[in-house]
Amino acid sequence: MSDGRLSVFKTYKLYVGGKFPRSESGRVYEVTDPKGKWLANVPQSSRKDARDAVVAARKAFGGWSGATAYNRGQILYRIAEMLEGRREQFVREVADAEGLSKSKAAAVVDAAIDRWVWYAGWTDKIGQVVGGANPVAGPFFNLSTPEPTGVVVVLAPQGSSLLGLVSVLAPVIATGNTAVVVASADAPLPALSLGEVLATSDLPGGVVNILSGRTAELATPLASHQDVNGIDLTGAAGDTELAKELEAAAAENLKRVLRPSVSRHRPEKEAKDAARPQAVDGADWSADPGTHRLTAFLETKTVWHPTGALGASGSSY
Repeated sequence: MSDGRLSVFKTYKLYVGGKFPRSESGRVYEVTDPKGKWLANVPQSSRKDARDAVVAARKAFGGWSGATAYNRGQILYRIAEMLEGRREQFVREVADAEGLSKSKAAAVVDAAIDRWVWYAGWTDKIGQVVGGANPVAGPFFNLSTPEPTGVVVVLAPQGSSLLGLVSVLAPVIATGNTAVVVASADAPLPALSLGEVLATSDLPGGVVNILSGRTAELATPLASHQDVNGIDLTGAAGDTELAKELEAAAAENLKRVLRPSVSRHRPEKEAKDAARPQAVDGADWSADPGTHRLTAFLETKTVWHPTGALGASGSSY
């Protein structure tokens, strides 16, 4: 066998409706590493691709939101398993995308895997934290329970190609929403490869849809789309004007809007933290994720029910 065989270059595609289409427009753009070395050509999604992704997400919403929280947790854990099995590939892609050493990229990938496990554990517990029985003056049960908002557009962090992406995507689907993800424009390869993991991890097609391309070009029609129920503006953290435009467009149908995180680093730490890949976009993606992203796209349903009476004594249950 000849040692001079040609390498088989990977063709990166979108992930929409559980399938891997090329962009409807036929456009591609070059992706390079931080030093300018060519890595791949990736699809440059169009507005039609964005609309198709919303249709797929809406179609999948009923089944995904209707699944038990325990089942969703199992599937998120399965994603972690599959990502662990392709760890070396993602270490390489994250290292190229973010200009990291192999050891630092490995730490990022491990943190991303652990983040899936974290949110898998929360799927059947968040209802106990934000729901409950409310005291009322009358013979009624008054119960509040969380329900998913619907189709959520997620603008992925621009500088944290995998850990940041998982940190904003996992809580959206953990709570029963479906997602349309706009990957980092300059570092989309780990996101597109994540689609291959999702496709083989029991996640129903359409629950997550991943688009690559120019963030502003895709975010604008998605923010005004009448069948989108929420939008996470994390990926617009570095563009104040774009974030304002998207918020205004989202107001047309009262979408829930999660604004870009604001860095809470102390001034003396800012210079040091700025060099860390997970500190870009105004957020430290390696920090404890907490539950605030789990509750960002939840609605509260409150139900009243009469308690009834037992026997002539008038006692109730």
